[in-house]
Amino acid sequence: MPPSPSTDLRQAVIDTCLTMNATGLNQGTSGNVSLRTDDGFLITPSGVPYAQMTPEQIVPMGLDGTYEGDWLPSSEWRMHLDIYAARPEAGAVVHTHSTHATALSCLREEIPPFHYMIAVAGGTTLRCADYATFGTAELSAAMLRALEGRSACLLANHGTIAFGPTLDKALWLAGEVEALCKQYVVARQIGTPTILSQAEMDAVLARFATYGKQAKDLSEGDVAAVDAPRRRAGPPKTEG
Repeated sequence: MPPSPSTDLRQAVIDTCLTMNATGLNQGTSGNVSLRTDDGFLITPSGVPYAQMTPEQIVPMGLDGTYEGDWLPSSEWRMHLDIYAARPEAGAVVHTHSTHATALSCLREEIPPFHYMIAVAGGTTLRCADYATFGTAELSAAMLRALEGRSACLLANHGTIAFGPTLDKALWLAGEVEALCKQYVVARQIGTPTILSQAEMDAVLARFATYGKQAKDLSEGDVAAVDAPRRRAGPPKTEG
């Protein structure tokens, strides 16, 4: 008998957790992952090692803050719920304690546009949310403020959180944030990074807005993400 769609979705959450740890984005039981569903979202259980997690332990939650089953949801369920409630474009959420992002979160600094890829989170800086105790409504509120106009942020003295339309996209963004934080740490060890101007970042954001679109999909006024080369003519079509 083939697995149910629900089982497949639960396993996808687990697979994302395993990838998160295997790639060094997370360690132990820290961090958590969720996936939006038609009636709420699925989230990792509290305190269960990812390597031992089973689909039955993934916790269904509603946007009213209720949950089903015998396993408590992650202690950070509020952050996930509030992102889904506030950001309809969010299809999945990944929270990690990745090394460099967490280290910078302990400095409680907003990461400036030292590299154009800072725009990957949706703005000209990578914000750091104000500190609050883990698992609290205060932390979730601080996170939402830092995520205004953004799809990722640091969490002071804690880690980072990112969301995307899919699990793959959310995990990718969390990885990009960690890579940027590592680059920023290294750049500061060498010297003082040169910060891109507002105009330079505005140009980047305009291009990022159409990244992945084909020429036929662009609207009037859009800035193409790619300066396309001249397209070579194909072989002539034959009749018959």
